[in-house]
Amino acid sequence: MNEFLANKVLIITLIVWVVAQSVKVVIGVIQEKRFNFKWFIGTGGMPSSHAAGATALATTSGLYLGFDSVTFALAAVFALVTMFDAQGVRRATGQQAQILNKILDDIYWRGKVESGQLKELVGHTPIQVFVGMLLGIIVSLFLYYNL
Repeated sequence: MNEFLANKVLIITLIVWVVAQSVKVVIGVIQEKRFNFKWFIGTGGMPSSHAAGATALATTSGLYLGFDSVTFALAAVFALVTMFDAQGVRRATGQQAQILNKILDDIYWRGKVESGQLKELVGHTPIQVFVGMLLGIIVSLFLYYNL
């Protein structure tokens, strides 16, 4: 357990993820005037915790092992793929879910089928990914030099 807690890169990455998810909850409460626990564990929304966590991992790996290390290169490529996926494939999946849910609602109200809803909030807009990336870099820099 001591080795786990001594892993500065992992601890900072996890803290950044929690910060990003917490920001998402605060924004949700401000916008909707209510608390929803799903905002803390769910996907999608502002900022992208995927982007925040992945860039925190890359940034902290670079600071800890050097920006010329293989570990940083792996983390940076992982961050790029994660961010591309979050705003590309996963966003398209969420948009398709919205359309399918409308179709299912229409069919349901006609009495033709009984079905549940698909998860619509899956991906991120490019700005949500960008803000998550900035949050990941800034918070990981702060934590790296202050922990």
